[in-house]
Amino acid sequence: MQKIILKRLGFLVFVVFGVTLITFILSHIIPGDPASMMAGQRASKETVQSLREQLGLDQPLWVQYIDYIRQLATGDFGTSIRTHQPVLDDLLTYFPATLELAVVAFAIAILFGIPLGVLSALKKNTFWDHFSRVFSISGVSIPVFWSGLVVILIFYGYLGWFPANGRIDDNINPPTHVTGFYILDSILTGDPIALSSSLKHIFLPALVLSFAQLAIITRQVRASMLEVMSQEYIRTAIANGIHGRLLIISYALRNALIPTITVIGTSFGSLLGGAVVTETVFGWPGMGKFVVDSIAYLDFPAIMGFTILISVGYVLINLIVDLLYGLLNPQIRE
Repeated sequence: MQKIILKRLGFLVFVVFGVTLITFILSHIIPGDPASMMAGQRASKETVQSLREQLGLDQPLWVQYIDYIRQLATGDFGTSIRTHQPVLDDLLTYFPATLELAVVAFAIAILFGIPLGVLSALKKNTFWDHFSRVFSISGVSIPVFWSGLVVILIFYGYLGWFPANGRIDDNINPPTHVTGFYILDSILTGDPIALSSSLKHIFLPALVLSFAQLAIITRQVRASMLEVMSQEYIRTAIANGIHGRLLIISYALRNALIPTITVIGTSFGSLLGGAVVTETVFGWPGMGKFVVDSIAYLDFPAIMGFTILISVGYVLINLIVDLLYGLLNPQIRE
């Protein structure tokens, strides 16, 4: 396990380097001048040039990249061109909202995806199996922005059951800050009003965000369960009188989850990155909306900081997946 951890952490350096290089080049070759946007349309050429020099945009691209890597090595993500605040401070401000949304969406995908996949495998070629496959195809095919708009139109526009944007009602004070998660903070501080409002606000965006990953998990669990149920040890267990939940959970599902863990792990990383579209559609004040606003202003440091943070998250999630393999399969630990 120690070797796996050290190996993954070593890969982290190369991943961050590659991500920074590609993102830096792509973000700087986009037509536009952030200095002109900051100065305004009526600014003189001298003012724009002065801003370019302050931001270091007058230097060759390779010089700008080396300067950025030097800053990054010291933990400095740079200063946002749009907010004039340290990028790391901005990301830490918006990160709790994104993480809370991703965690709730992840919980929905797990709680419904695994049982639906198991049911589909056990009821092969029945109504439930056909329903599961249609549901899975829809989940991976329908764009998030379209499903988000449809959900808003139905549950907010027509039915009025849930709000369409924000994390909490405007007339309700947010819960006392403890973790930055409104739901958890409401529970810890005993604020039922804030808890009720937070749950209503997060339900629709979390549901839409989880749809694609729920479908992927369902398909993977179904395929893994069908493969496991055809193995000799399952037939042996049945011959020895093992049936029902014991057979499904202890023998079949535990082994079927080994390949599924990879999909589940990458799903959480996809939820963090995929929150960009969902947060924009629902006006969710998280990192996704922050980076979209930053792109509109050609805020290179903010774009870079967001990309690096998501990349590091993917590597750490893969590390956790590798460790979970050892828990599910003792042979891997050996």
